[in-house]
Amino acid sequence: MTPGKKIPIFVDGVVLNGPQTDVKAGEKFVEEVCRLIMEEVVLKATDVNEKVCEWQPPEQLRQLLDLEMRDTGESQDKLLKLCQDVIHFSVKTNHPRFFNQLYAGLDYYSLAARIITEALNPSIYTYEVSPVFLLVEEAVLKKMIECVGWKEGDGIFNPGGSVSNMCAMNLARYRHCPDIKEKGLSGLPRLILFTSAECHYSMKKAASFLGIGTQNVYFVETDGRGKMIPEDLEKQIWQARQEGAVPFLVCATSGTTVLGAFDPLDEIAEVCERHGLWLHVDASWGGSALVSRKHRWLLHGIHRADSVAWNPHKMLMAGIQCSALLVKDKSDLLKKCYSAKATYLFQQDKFYDVSYDTGDKSIQCSRRPDAFKFWMTWKALGTSGLEERVNRAFALSRYVHSLPVRWSAIPEFVPILHWPKSCIKTLAAVQYSRSAP
Repeated sequence: MTPGKKIPIFVDGVVLNGPQTDVKAGEKFVEEVCRLIMEEVVLKATDVNEKVCEWQPPEQLRQLLDLEMRDTGESQDKLLKLCQDVIHFSVKTNHPRFFNQLYAGLDYYSLAARIITEALNPSIYTYEVSPVFLLVEEAVLKKMIECVGWKEGDGIFNPGGSVSNMCAMNLARYRHCPDIKEKGLSGLPRLILFTSAECHYSMKKAASFLGIGTQNVYFVETDGRGKMIPEDLEKQIWQARQEGAVPFLVCATSGTTVLGAFDPLDEIAEVCERHGLWLHVDASWGGSALVSRKHRWLLHGIHRADSVAWNPHKMLMAGIQCSALLVKDKSDLLKKCYSAKATYLFQQDKFYDVSYDTGDKSIQCSRRPDAFKFWMTWKALGTSGLEERVNRAFALSRYVHSLPVRWSAIPEFVPILHWPKSCIKTLAAVQYSRSAP
């Protein structure tokens, strides 16, 4: 036998110690794809001469793309062509003329962070498998909690604001009826939650998922500017009690999806405190105004909330997905609510402080290090840089709102604005609905 050559180990006809992939070919492929991303995505991101999308109807696009999976693998050249086609026919969300719901743009630091985490492929449920990213998440959550105005708190990053809202709803229900975790729904009274008529649709979806029922979501009237009316909230709480139901949660919104309205949190908090109800604030979009000393007044009273959903992937441009649920409670309520005590994963006799194992606070097991992309941007820009980004967005919205043009004419002057693209319409609505006195 040739010195240094491995003796093959066969099990069921499979060579266990042989190569699984062509390492050199794989490395070359990654290198070529990175070059393609730089040339076709990053370097063209701000070029208004490029198309936002090479639009094709579904049936035609299906013919243009080779979507079939085959018994044998494709060549590297074919795979690179497929990658190029994917980029070519996809919507360029970082294009200056891309307008869509609440997100857009390219943050280079967030992108770099995403590349790192995709390459490392971590899952942040225990410190032993993801030490750096768990400490990063802890640091980011601490700063976000400070922005809300709490002296302390807890939190977790979730796959989207809808999931954060659902987790908050479940947390509020657990606080109100802790037996539900073991005994289920059968022994519960009819629970009622209250939210704005302009709320995000995830409220109804969460009520459906959790077995509360969409009929038990009471929608509170809003004023002409889309803000929840606290007097109607109080009226509906009394009405629910007269029906024999049990109110347990109020969900206010800071930055509604359509009108960009900010509910009057201080007045809503007064109602919640009088009735002993959990106050959750869906600040998935508007929460980013908290980093601006000029505009954080829009969320005045948010420090009185029990939980807050905040998505940095919206106004602050961290890459999708980047969504946090923040909780004022510091008594391990998150863990008590969601822990399944899986001893094969969350052993209590590890060689380090197991309080860093956050997996038992989440509804997920495998979880992405979403905080890292926001952390990298925050480190690069500083709080002052994030504040400038928010202030610029609001200033641009005022400018757009003041222009005597039809909305259909926006693309003619968007290159002057250049940022924040998708946020302009909604931010303009915010300024209209809550302009400063």
